[in-house]
Amino acid sequence: MNREYDFTLKFSVPPDLAQDQVESSLFQAGCDDAIIGLGQKGRLALNFTREAASAEQAMLSALQDVQRVLPEARLVEAGPDFVGISDMASLLMFSRQNMRKLIQTHLASFPLPVHEGASALWHLCDVLAWFSEKQKRAIPADLMEVAQVSMGVNLVREAGRIDQRLQAQLRQQSAIV
Repeated sequence: MNREYDFTLKFSVPPDLAQDQVESSLFQAGCDDAIIGLGQKGRLALNFTREAASAEQAMLSALQDVQRVLPEARLVEAGPDFVGISDMASLLMFSRQNMRKLIQTHLASFPLPVHEGASALWHLCDVLAWFSEKQKRAIPADLMEVAQVSMGVNLVREAGRIDQRLQAQLRQQSAIV
């Protein structure tokens, strides 16, 4: 049984791509279920609503469709994955202030951010899992599934850049893994 999955794929592309040709080629290659954004020079964003048996199948088929048309395109990010407090608040229908307060009052159990700084970032699937388990909040299964797949795609993309020797040493460190 197929379901619809909403996700975004962002790519780095050659800055001299002909916009009309790209849109037409992507449409013909099966990306007729995506809104195509070429606003920033050298970047391509596709917001998909793709029907598939799983979020994994939906995202992998979309990646294949894009690579078939634009073999030089390099994936920058799959989403939804990285979220800040405002993103979480919007998705979960809280005010930003309420979301911040909830995080502060549950520091011991709330997922660790991927990045801390002026604006902290979390993996959406970790946040959704926390809300489901700790707050007993109903999370749409398709959103959880696509967030997990997006995180996996992003982690695999980044892991390919790590030195294998360093990776083996880091796996031995219990505080890291």
